[in-house]
Amino acid sequence: MIARTHGPIASSAASLTLCLALGIGGTAAWTNTPFADTRVTAHYAITMVGVTIGQISWVIDIGAGTYKTAASGKASGALSMLVNGEGRIATTGAIVRSMAENGAAEEVRLAPSFFSSNVTEDGETVGLQMTFNNGTVKTLRSDAPIRENMREAARIPVTEADRHGVSDPLTAMLIGIPPTLPPGQGVLTPAVCNRLLAIYDGQRRYNLALSYKHADRLTIERGYAGPVLVCAVVLQPIAGYRADSMLVKYAGGQRDMEIWFAPIAGTRLIAPVRLLMPTMIGTLEISADRFEAVALKPVPASPAQAPH
Repeated sequence: MIARTHGPIASSAASLTLCLALGIGGTAAWTNTPFADTRVTAHYAITMVGVTIGQISWVIDIGAGTYKTAASGKASGALSMLVNGEGRIATTGAIVRSMAENGAAEEVRLAPSFFSSNVTEDGETVGLQMTFNNGTVKTLRSDAPIRENMREAARIPVTEADRHGVSDPLTAMLIGIPPTLPPGQGVLTPAVCNRLLAIYDGQRRYNLALSYKHADRLTIERGYAGPVLVCAVVLQPIAGYRADSMLVKYAGGQRDMEIWFAPIAGTRLIAPVRLLMPTMIGTLEISADRFEAVALKPVPASPAQAPH
């Protein structure tokens, strides 16, 4: 995501780029059909106290059993202290299905297999590649220069255990939900918010603890119009950051940040369409002005729908 060098919340915000659901021309329909081959095209504006300081583009391709996604963006200007720089990140992986513990519904989650990033800041470009296996980082290669100065030495070390049970910043923002829920409940239920996102971006290990805040509705200029789920988010730094980081000191544990999620039509996934982060000088906002999904091929009809 953009400005990974500025701390975990910036990395997550840009990475997710905040992401999003679609439903061109209206509320996205939720079905129990298999994943269609779907492409989501999203664009986000990054603003600080109402002033545009950057933008992010995000493309998500969802197949029957695999996914790939890439985001690129840039932020700069006098007010871009928290999100500054430009870059591109990309992920590929598998769509994993398993039965819920109560046996009532199939759970859907995304398992990354490969993650890459290229981030440029102050004229220096750093490339990174990671491979995953069942949520564990198996290989990590980075061309970042080795800096043996006091500030780099002050980083909290990332241990081997920190690389287990994790996801990359983009995949973490694409949340799977059960295809069936108790009668009377929609897909954007409060329980969907209540989860811990364990993230490793190749340098920093952190959690984003989500909890239900409220339901709302949102109309995006190009794309989605309908209900959204607003989750409170708390940053929990774990490793890879400097103990004296101003952003971590300010944002770590703060409880007034929020992410807005919307469903991706034709899938069992939700994705972010808006992020709000109050700061010492005003609110940093990453908000979608385009969130469109297109089915690349028709979804096969179920037996009940097939012609007689």
